[in-house]
Amino acid sequence: MTTDNACVTGDGDWEREPDPSDSLRTFGAVVQALREHAGLSRVEFGELVQFSKHTVASVELGRRMPDESFVERAEEVLGNTGALRKAAGFLTRGKPGLAAWFRRWARLERVAVSLCTYECRLVPGLLQSEAYARAVFDNSIPLLTDTQLEEQVTARLERQKMLYERPNVPFTFIVEESVLRKRLGGSEVLRGLCDHVLELSALRNVILQVMPVDAEFHACLDGPVQLLETAEGRRLAYSEGQQNGRLITGPKEVSLLHQRYDTLRSQALNPQDSRGLLERLRGVL
Repeated sequence: MTTDNACVTGDGDWEREPDPSDSLRTFGAVVQALREHAGLSRVEFGELVQFSKHTVASVELGRRMPDESFVERAEEVLGNTGALRKAAGFLTRGKPGLAAWFRRWARLERVAVSLCTYECRLVPGLLQSEAYARAVFDNSIPLLTDTQLEEQVTARLERQKMLYERPNVPFTFIVEESVLRKRLGGSEVLRGLCDHVLELSALRNVILQVMPVDAEFHACLDGPVQLLETAEGRRLAYSEGQQNGRLITGPKEVSLLHQRYDTLRSQALNPQDSRGLLERLRGVL
């Protein structure tokens, strides 16, 4: 562990949070704002709360879950308003297996009244079989530890429960035919994947459309996208690339993405033909 990431207190070492949560980052930002308002450096503040400047920095950056003594001492030093004590009650650790940039979208998924997904790289996570998900994560660079890989697979399979637990929510997927032909993990994995996708797409609330490789028109050439609508009627979008993801909230941009997705639906195979194509792919494996 590097010096920048080390947090040593009188009671020993604190382990760094492997997946900092939004609540940890928010709490840390509040501590930093109050400290700076009080005119204290991290060193000065650390001396007053009896923790090292490295611990203070890690808490402020959302890298550490503060223990009760840190919260109590910080509260006393920073005005004793009760704000930090109350905020500490809502602190949660990051959920293992979910990328930091995806967590907010994952929370929105669970309360959405509709979810639309277009994917041109891999089979969407909500449709992946366990073996396929393992093959995906097994190709991660840098390589994942066994524990990390299991956390990733577990988180992915946990998300899939939404398809069964929310039968009144429509889940629509458009997937490139080339993705379904990609033998990631080998033929046996692909056979299992086809069976899994066929099973899920048979659910009344799941619609799968395949974009054929010989299509002459394509409305989503800019890449994969996810769209959802909240119970309040708000429409949001999400796009993801190398080591990053972006939640899109601007009405004009979201509207444009919906237009593209709607057009793509008319260009892709209908659900019945899409299942037929998947069954044929399964038959030749």
